[in-house]
Amino acid sequence: MIPTADDGLAGLPARLAALPPSCGPVRLVAIDGHAGSGKSTLATRLSPALGGAPVVRLDDFATHDAFFGWVEPLTRLVLRPLAAGTAARHPVYDWERRAFTTTATVPPAPVVLLEGVGAGRRALRPHLAFLVWMSVPAEVAWARGRRRDGPGLAGFWARWEAAEHRHFADDPSEPFADILMTPRDGAYQARE
Repeated sequence: MIPTADDGLAGLPARLAALPPSCGPVRLVAIDGHAGSGKSTLATRLSPALGGAPVVRLDDFATHDAFFGWVEPLTRLVLRPLAAGTAARHPVYDWERRAFTTTATVPPAPVVLLEGVGAGRRALRPHLAFLVWMSVPAEVAWARGRRRDGPGLAGFWARWEAAEHRHFADDPSEPFADILMTPRDGAYQARE
């Protein structure tokens, strides 16, 4: 769905496309927030408005054993190739099989969206052109995620919430965000 004047995103794609490149020829735009806050949905809505901007999903890098241990592979497999103006290839983690089972390719497009919990962490900020924070309280976002994933993943969510809390206590993204986005009834409210 292309953003419209009514959904609160109408000016954002043009604003992102006009930014100076931040990672070689690429404008790397991070979408961060708590699990269940709507990061994937926002990236999916922005991509077509940015000419089909590739979306790098941090869920493809995180694993059951290392929720936030993906900085080195992301840097080596995605950021360095994009900075060099070449396509990036990276393995994709299958959360059901608990293994990396496929590979994704990310072209060095004018804008590349990086979405996931921790996308705005300090190790990545030097590569970012823009940081969006999904402004949804943790408890609300986590309740959405639990509903989405169902009761079978309750144990996973208990571990995840503790890990996410530790991550943001040590390495917060929200204070460094260029814009705060609050999803409301299919639209967004932005705060600078």
